[in-house]
Amino acid sequence: MTRWRFINRLVLVAVVLTLGLRETLPTGWADDAPQVEAAQAKPVAQFLTIRSPVDDVMYGKVTNAALKLQNTAAKEKRPGVLVLEITPGTSPFHQVEGLSKFLTSDKLSNVKTIAWVPKTVTGNNVVLALACREIIMHPDAELGDIGQGKALDADEQRDVVSIVEKSGNLKVNAVLARGMSDPQQTVIKVDVVQPDGSVKSRVETPEGLKRLRDAKVEIKDVRSIWEAGEVGLLTAQKARALDVLAVNALDSRAAIADLYDLPREAMREDPTAGEAPKVTLIRLDAEIEPVIAAFIERQVERALASGSNLIIFEIESPGGRLLESEQLANMIVDLDPKKVRTVAWVPKQAISGAAMIALGCDEIYLRPDAKIGDAGPIGIGQGLDGRIVIDRAPEKILSYLRSTLRILAEKKKRPPALAEAMADRNLRVFQVRHRDDGRLWYMSQEEIDEAGGLWIKGALVAESRDENLLTLSGKRAAELKLAGPPVAGIGELKERLGIAVDVRLVPAQRTWVDDMIFWLNTGPAMFLLVTLGTILIFMELQFPTGLMGILSVVCFGLFFWARFLGGTAGWLEVMLFVLGIACIGMEVFVIPGFGVFGVAGGLLVLSSLLIAAQTWGSIEPGADFDLMTRNLGTLAASIVSVVVLGMVMSKYLPYVPVFSHMILTPPGSPDMAHMAEPQLRPENVVEPGGNGAPTVGVVGTASTMLRPAGKAQIDGRYVDVVTEGGYIPQGSAIEVVDVSGSHIVVRQT
Repeated sequence: MTRWRFINRLVLVAVVLTLGLRETLPTGWADDAPQVEAAQAKPVAQFLTIRSPVDDVMYGKVTNAALKLQNTAAKEKRPGVLVLEITPGTSPFHQVEGLSKFLTSDKLSNVKTIAWVPKTVTGNNVVLALACREIIMHPDAELGDIGQGKALDADEQRDVVSIVEKSGNLKVNAVLARGMSDPQQTVIKVDVVQPDGSVKSRVETPEGLKRLRDAKVEIKDVRSIWEAGEVGLLTAQKARALDVLAVNALDSRAAIADLYDLPREAMREDPTAGEAPKVTLIRLDAEIEPVIAAFIERQVERALASGSNLIIFEIESPGGRLLESEQLANMIVDLDPKKVRTVAWVPKQAISGAAMIALGCDEIYLRPDAKIGDAGPIGIGQGLDGRIVIDRAPEKILSYLRSTLRILAEKKKRPPALAEAMADRNLRVFQVRHRDDGRLWYMSQEEIDEAGGLWIKGALVAESRDENLLTLSGKRAAELKLAGPPVAGIGELKERLGIAVDVRLVPAQRTWVDDMIFWLNTGPAMFLLVTLGTILIFMELQFPTGLMGILSVVCFGLFFWARFLGGTAGWLEVMLFVLGIACIGMEVFVIPGFGVFGVAGGLLVLSSLLIAAQTWGSIEPGADFDLMTRNLGTLAASIVSVVVLGMVMSKYLPYVPVFSHMILTPPGSPDMAHMAEPQLRPENVVEPGGNGAPTVGVVGTASTMLRPAGKAQIDGRYVDVVTEGGYIPQGSAIEVVDVSGSHIVVRQT
């Protein structure tokens, strides 16, 4: 017994010494340990879509991405997985052959290639799938018929067979490849009994089956895959039933990532893979409001138009209006991830609406001490005692915001519960572990219950405690899978994104148009344009030059143009404004006297200006009302200014030499002396509705230009008249054609 204790102690000492020596050995002595760890490490992976037709550009993109993955896998001593989405289309055989030979070459010794076939693929592109180590098909997809109903040339068939033999795909052999290349080839599945009694399946031709039988091999079963005359095309269901071609039938990239235990970020395809990215940096460093949101949208459109495939949003914002933040986030999330890669870079903070915008990007990177979160909507107002009051959002708004944040997180493969906790101060989030594969994730209690025991509940995420809106540091956001590993600065970010060191990231600058839009959307600009535009209309009515009318159109046109590009106006506002002006014109020139059209027109114009001045439907409590109050104040000040200026101009313009010969001063006033009309006395002026109204058929002279309304001299008296249509020049002979109360209609004789 003592001897065994002694031996056990010797063994224990030997183990301790071995472990100690292993820790103190120089680097490189323990090469076996990293290899063991590499076998257990999560793969480094890349999804890439092969679009048709395959040309030199696509060839270069795939080969560059694959070689980069090969080097990364070798450097980090981790397995590499390259998932190639094979799309339908037609490609030249020589291009497909060259790319397929590369995929089966020794250059990718550290990379496992997987073909993902989400839709039916026929033609030469099928060869790309056959060149991969494994094939995954969508349950509704089909694969095969390389010649598309015809047999490939003999040389091309030999090339396809050679590629298949080098691919290492255990579900595809030379016979299956020939069946896909030649519709006249019969292909069968043969179950052969092995010497040990087990059964092994083989894909053979009828000639191969005959050779097996001649060799007295025991055949258990024979099934047809394709008969002669059938195109070599297999559905996913048939392939899985025969255990050929595809290793699995899955319906999404996420399912592929789960099957191969790939990093979730690998599911987001990188459009810059295999080539130098063309980068645009857009800085968001102000409070988010309609003009800022519209400016960011224009910057994105310019970046896409210039061919950028990587857009970096440098976010340094405390948030702002949630409606505009949501619109920006949805605009970013809807960008095609296969064409443009979006990255949120947060040096200091992305709070409230800014956090929502960051969640819309494909990737998020923060400094270790930067902050992201706290997206709860609030309303800021003034209490009865004059103090500032902060109101929490009602449940209806909170529910909508939680849903929006959840959708953004789901689309970008981030934990939805953590995104919701940014807006819901009472949502508790827990770390969970998958029951089958041990994956870690983060869920609310409701999500855990809905999963039906699939996830094992763990510790509470400390930042999601009661009465606390989730706010995370860069380091913590990476731990919780909301963001990528933190970066120290722009240099490290460039390295992380594969941007060359010598590339300078300069934020997209405002153009002079942007500067003008920003200024024209301010309160003073609104006051100036509305006041000036209205005064110019008043001046045009006073003297008929046409110039003032054009300038007025320019003022209101600038107002609506700026509001269009500022994101607060649409065609509805323009239509209301035009309709209002038309109603006012009816009141002035066609049916004066009742005021219905004038009042309605004024209200339409006022409404159009007010609606165009702001966005509506904000989810923040009281935001729309507060902004409307400010805009109403601006419009009221403009109206008062117009009234005052109109009174001053009516009094003094007749004495200005330039205007004295053009201004339409009312007949009978002392200021009409300059017109040198001999009968200009009060008793010769016919008041509207007076008993001295002219009769039909009486002729006279147009005292002013009739456009179509104006003044006319009839029987030595001045009356208000309107034409049947069109203008009548001043001094023209006219005839009364209709009299209805104060409404006198004339025509030129």
